[in-house]
Amino acid sequence: MLGQSALVGAANNAAASRVFVYEVSGLHQTVENDNNNYAFRQSGSVFIKVPYARMNEEMRRITRMGGKIVNIAAS
Repeated sequence: MLGQSALVGAANNAAASRVFVYEVSGLHQTVENDNNNYAFRQSGSVFIKVPYARMNEEMRRITRMGGKIVNIAAS
């Protein structure tokens, strides 16, 4: 048990330092992102840096805002 929990903790530290860059197209201003302090452009791509732990959450948020993830790259 003790060795197993040590391995899980080590894996979490390595994952916490990983960052991915999402290339997103098609974002447009919606009720979801009206709370942001900046407006989205409707054309072109937007690059969003996302920590490994928040990847799924960020994918859902992008989908709710009408965007399409074009590319995901490790940073």
